[in-house]
Amino acid sequence: MTKESEMTEEYDALITAAQKCATACQRCAAACLHEQDIAKMANCIGFDEDCAELCELVASFTARGSRFTSLLASVLADACKICGEECSHHDLAYCRVCAGACRACESACRALTAPQSPG
Repeated sequence: MTKESEMTEEYDALITAAQKCATACQRCAAACLHEQDIAKMANCIGFDEDCAELCELVASFTARGSRFTSLLASVLADACKICGEECSHHDLAYCRVCAGACRACESACRALTAPQSPG
């Protein structure tokens, strides 16, 4: 497998993970707004919204092969980690789905931004 095809696979994996994460975050934020105690969900909603927007941005930049993909993927990995941790504090189905999507997206981001071995 060539280095170029490996990068294409990593880019495709990141695009897919980011799109799934954006959807999960948007659904989570929308569902949180219907909870009895919205104030208790404020951090979750905020992180969901930020993470979803970053996911969409990164998917777009990655799809067009932007030179900023790696930098943005690093930022997104951090956002996914924070969002996933917040969602995992809530025992709600949509929060669990979101946390899982965030973990998968973080992993795809880290795979792309990990230092490459020479060769």
